[in-house]
Amino acid sequence: MLSAIIVAAGQGKRLKAAVSKPLVKIGKIPAIAYSLSALNKHPGIDEIIVVVNVKNHQAVSRIIKDYSFKKVKSLVLGGKLRQDSVYNGLKKVNSNSDWVLIHDSARPFIDRKSITEVILAAKKTGAAILGVPVKATIKSIKSGGLVDRTLNRANLWEIQTPQVFKKELIFRAYKEYSKMNVTDDASLVEKLGKKVKIVSGSYENIKITTKEDLLFARAIAGRNR
Repeated sequence: MLSAIIVAAGQGKRLKAAVSKPLVKIGKIPAIAYSLSALNKHPGIDEIIVVVNVKNHQAVSRIIKDYSFKKVKSLVLGGKLRQDSVYNGLKKVNSNSDWVLIHDSARPFIDRKSITEVILAAKKTGAAILGVPVKATIKSIKSGGLVDRTLNRANLWEIQTPQVFKKELIFRAYKEYSKMNVTDDASLVEKLGKKVKIVSGSYENIKITTKEDLLFARAIAGRNR
């Protein structure tokens, strides 16, 4: 059994929208509905837990009802930090689940192929994540804005979600390192000394953080339609 957790508890302050990021419309559809739809339709996913905040709880609940996302089993309130929210979601995972998929609702354009491939990779290795090779030149900067060095682009990947883990592995990682401030779940698994498999994702699997990202998202949605 595989449980999916969608993290939708952030406020999205950098987006400067009137509503939280999961509720922002891309076309005529709320952002969270895109990823919920992809996960709800995927045959490898048995249940979905959605982590929300106090302000968007009611609206997200209404979206789930309106779009008939039958696999959503529960909504849970998030915490102060992203890892607090994920941990709250983990506590709601079905006791019969062997695997956990974690996805950020701010990434609306996940596709069935990528979901399938990251799940299959995790089932071989215990932990797998999506990512894409970095296209730009990346430099490390010293204090004062001076260049320290140019990093080898061939070894750099931009990490995405979903990320999939053996249930006991991700629970152990969160129990041992829950106080660490991290931006993805795999970082905690890496702290355990566990190797994480990276799977090629899609450059369209963008994360909506700023207004510019929202413009790109609407262009992608318009083209896909």
